[in-house]
This record gives sequence, C-alpha cells and structure tokens, in this order.
Amino acid sequence: MGEGESNLDHGFATRFLAYVTLPFLRKTSICWFITLVKEEGMTRSAAGEIRLLAKRNADNRVAIAEAGAIPLLVQLLSTPDSRTQEHAVTALLNLSICEDNKGSIVSYGAVPGIVLVLKKGSMEARENAAATLFSLSVIDQNKVTIGASGAIPPLVTLLSEGTQRGKKDAATALFNLCIYQGNKGKTIRAGVVPTLMRLLTEPQGGMVDEALAILAILASHPEGKAAIGAAQAVPVLVDVIGNGSPRNKENAAAVLVHLCSGDQQYLVESQELGVMGPLLDLAANGTERGKRKAAQLLERMNRFVETQKQAQALAQELADTQVQTQSQDQMSQPPSSTDAVNI
Repeated sequence: MGEGESNLDHGFATRFLAYVTLPFLRKTSICWFITLVKEEGMTRSAAGEIRLLAKRNADNRVAIAEAGAIPLLVQLLSTPDSRTQEHAVTALLNLSICEDNKGSIVSYGAVPGIVLVLKKGSMEARENAAATLFSLSVIDQNKVTIGASGAIPPLVTLLSEGTQRGKKDAATALFNLCIYQGNKGKTIRAGVVPTLMRLLTEPQGGMVDEALAILAILASHPEGKAAIGAAQAVPVLVDVIGNGSPRNKENAAAVLVHLCSGDQQYLVESQELGVMGPLLDLAANGTERGKRKAAQLLERMNRFVETQKQAQALAQELADTQVQTQSQDQMSQPPSSTDAVNI
C-alpha cells in the first residue's frame, strides 16, 4: 500500500453489494465508491473496489458506467502508482465485457492510456491492457483506432517476452486487429513473424494454436508472405500438416497455400520434405477448411509436376532432334579428299 493510501478493506464493496438487491441502493453504493476515486488517499482502494464490482456481474457493469466511472478510470491510466494503474485498466477490461460500454471507453479516449500501460505497466497490468484491447477490437471501427494508436509494437513485445497468459492475451489481440487489412502490414513490420516462428518450435508448444492462426491471417499479405518465406517456415508447416491437431493442420495448409502461390521454390521444398502423403490424408480426413486447403495445394503440386514432366519431355524431344539433325548433317557431307584417295 502506497504512502497516503487509506486502509479501506479490499473487497468490501463486493461483499457489501452481494446483499444489496434494490437497484436504487446498489446504484447509490456504486456512486459512493466512484466518489472515493477522487479523494486523495482513497484512489487506489476505490479503484480496486470498482475493479471487483465490474467483475462481479452485468448489472454492475451497466451501473458503474452510468455513474460516470469510465472517464475517471481513463485518467488513472497515466497515474505513476502502478497498483492504481493496474486497477484502472482491469476495471476497464471488466466494463468492456458489456457491449454498450466498448464504444464509451474508446470515445472517452482510453486507447492511448491503455497503450501506455501496455508499454510501461506491471506485467499483470500489461496482460490486462492487451486483453482490454482485444475486447474493444471486437467493434470493427475500434480495430482501426487501436491499430493507429501505436498498440501493435508493444503487443508484439508482450507476445515475445510475456508470461504464458500475457502471450495469449497479446496473441488474441493481434489476431483480432489483423482482421482489418490495414493492421497486417504494421504487425509484420513490428517483427511478429520471427516471434511466431519461435513460438511454433518451442519445446512446450503452448502457443502453437495462436501462432499458426496469426500466420494464416498474415500470409495473405504480400509482406507477410515474404517474411514467412524468409523465416524458413516450410519445414515447420509440413511437420504440422503431418502431425498437428485438425485446426493447426488446416492453418498450416492455409499458410502453405499462400507461400506456394506463384513461388515454385516452396512447392519443390514441400515435395522434397514429403508433404504429399499428409496432404492426401488432410484432403480425406481434415476439417472442411483443411480439406479445401489441401485440395488447393494438391492441385498446384500436381499441376507443377505435370509442367515439369512436359518440360522434361520437351527438353528430351529437343535433344533427340538435335542429335538426329547432327547425324543427318554428318551423313549428307561429301567424302573428304583423303577418303577419295583411300578408295
């Protein structure tokens, strides 16, 4: 507890309001705790109570927002007290579960403050900031706002260096943001692909699902395709297609479809790594999307093999024609003077 903080019983509001059933009394009690946020020495504890109240149930989330808590919580995102900051961002996360609150949180200018917490807060605060951005990005317009706020690089950093929970919060936020095409390039340029490839090959494998889902959505972007190819992803993708879960197989196949589009080197590499057998199995037994992606790859590979055969046949035909022409030229040449004397 920081200097000057009141010794307000943490969780008192939650326990107290558990017995308050009348809407008027519940709202009055919530307003009281919101008022305490403004009181010097009570801010941290009051923010903590609002955090717990917002977590408790849907009615509280509506009542807290209606009582004017959101702009106060937004102001607290920039407080130098790390614990108060953590309470504020987590309270906003809990409030954002209510769909009607998502727009209000953004309209009160919360996104820059949330990004600040994401960059400089405690690890728990950073995790909850990432989760808040994910929650807010459910609204399409918010994807644009969050992407333009500078949120993507610190999300990539959290994906790389966070706890397991932090990595998952960052991954879900990045996936949702990249549904908007304009955020894909920003995410790729923030260096996400090497991080995703590392997560794919970690021994514990706790982030494989998330990493492949993000790669699948980025592979459709030209910069994403180039970055994934440069990261030498093909062996990993082929291994997942052969040994991964049904969802991971389909995402790995989706990435490989984009890599092999117009790039014969990846088709050749995949074939040499033995992808044909796993693809045939995926086409027969995979998810519906997995079957489609496997069929696309098999079609491209069969077309490539057929093109190779035709090219080899043409080359052989040209070689045979050249040999035949040379033979005919030799036969049509008149005998030399030495041959004539010998005769």
